[in-house]
Amino acid sequence: MTDIRALAAASNAWPFQEAITLLERYKDAPPKKGYVLFETGYGPSGLPHIGTFGEVARTTMVRKAFAAISDIPTKLICFSDDMDGLRKVPDNLPNAEMIKANLGKPLTSVPDPFGTHESFGHHMNARLCAFLDHFGFEYEFKSSTETYKSGEFDHALLALLERYDQVMKVMLPTLGDERQQTYSPFLPVSPRSGKVLLAKVVETKVSKGTIVYEEEDGTLEEVPVTGGHCKLQWKPDMGMRWAALGVDYEMYGKDHLASAELYSAICTIAGGKPPQQYMYELFLDEKGQKISKSKGNGLTIDEWLRYAPQESLSLYMFQSPRKAKRLYFDVIPKAVDEYQTYLDKFAKEDAAARLNNPVYHIHNGNPPAPEGVPSFNLLLNLASVAGAQDGKVLWGFITHTMPQFTPQTHPFLDKLVNGAVNYYQDFVKPTRKFRLPNELEEKCLSQLANYLESIGDNATAEEIQTQIYEIGKNNPFPELKAWFSALYETLLGQPQGPRMGSFVKLYGRTETINLIRRVLASEDLAA
Repeated sequence: MTDIRALAAASNAWPFQEAITLLERYKDAPPKKGYVLFETGYGPSGLPHIGTFGEVARTTMVRKAFAAISDIPTKLICFSDDMDGLRKVPDNLPNAEMIKANLGKPLTSVPDPFGTHESFGHHMNARLCAFLDHFGFEYEFKSSTETYKSGEFDHALLALLERYDQVMKVMLPTLGDERQQTYSPFLPVSPRSGKVLLAKVVETKVSKGTIVYEEEDGTLEEVPVTGGHCKLQWKPDMGMRWAALGVDYEMYGKDHLASAELYSAICTIAGGKPPQQYMYELFLDEKGQKISKSKGNGLTIDEWLRYAPQESLSLYMFQSPRKAKRLYFDVIPKAVDEYQTYLDKFAKEDAAARLNNPVYHIHNGNPPAPEGVPSFNLLLNLASVAGAQDGKVLWGFITHTMPQFTPQTHPFLDKLVNGAVNYYQDFVKPTRKFRLPNELEEKCLSQLANYLESIGDNATAEEIQTQIYEIGKNNPFPELKAWFSALYETLLGQPQGPRMGSFVKLYGRTETINLIRRVLASEDLAA
């Protein structure tokens, strides 16, 4: 056993814990298919979203952790449910009438409203793959339509047809009385209309591999359950897919938890072994309500990336996946700075500690070297004081203080700079509230300005920070926190702020003196 495998066994990082449990599945012999299969699912009636990113990112973390402790090859399948019948016209699409005329048909049989692909389903699948490729995920794409039609599901479908009564015994108790009367796990694709039908099945013919069902006009029709002539209801479909593909690991949100036992039961009936499963909590909006795509009350991935780099989002996905967390704009600055903190720590940690560090899992065990760049919060405050309209303003301060940094040599810092400016313009600027200092605060601000005038530009951020502390401690504030609140509220127009020593160093000694003098002159900084 290699060192990393021994260390991983003692790691409390959840991807390693999941990987170790998964390895137990094949402690006696490797899988006959030759690899361990991870799966994620996607409903292509809507665009990929931040939840899509989270599920693939988290699954990839477990996959990479497994690869670190095992010699068994792995695969990740991203499965698109593109054979589902389109039930309603999605919002904000062109050619809505054309789509409306094709409701009920599989997504891959609905014309592409954008006119660029073979079908609506093909278009959305292309968007998914472009999305996943953009973030560098390693995966194999699988289409439900193609998999059904190719015959890859045939064996499992015939097994469920043969054990139809067992399937119904599992499913019927989950349905209301009325639905029980017409329910069938098999949804025929009508040879007349091309629609996926919620039809009543009147007979199953196991020897022929067919079902007889009622068409929309009440007449009887017989179709095979194989070859794409039928698909399964979504709950049996999940279990059948696990069995047919040999899925070993799958994540899902808490909204699937109630159905998970059904998935597993159907998988077993179809002749498979249910995969190891991991339930993650759902995200909440700013008011603590569950995020809904239809409500639009969440944060999109494009919005997150407007303000912060992908690495910060990956960290947010890594942290406490089984805890319900707010996913709103105000979590972004903390996520960015925590990422930088973890990255700084990684370079100094021993091998065991590194396996518990989130950046190990974000970067597949090989995070970049820390660059020693300013914190996101510090850049936010610099943008605020400078009234920055674009990144060039911030870069002017940065290169003045740290000439070794340029947008070309430090692209990550450039992302932080531009993100900070965007965040300041969208969220900080509209909410800034400056106040004038009281008598005690005026006295202390004057002391700070005098101190800054007395030192040279070579004074360190820590030295400046220490003197700011001393000013606060040597004056009759009820608590030291009140002094720092005064600095933030009078100079920055915010209730909280950065380490002032670091801020002064980055903003500039002379510039900070001028800022303090403007406040002492009762100038309105919000103007």
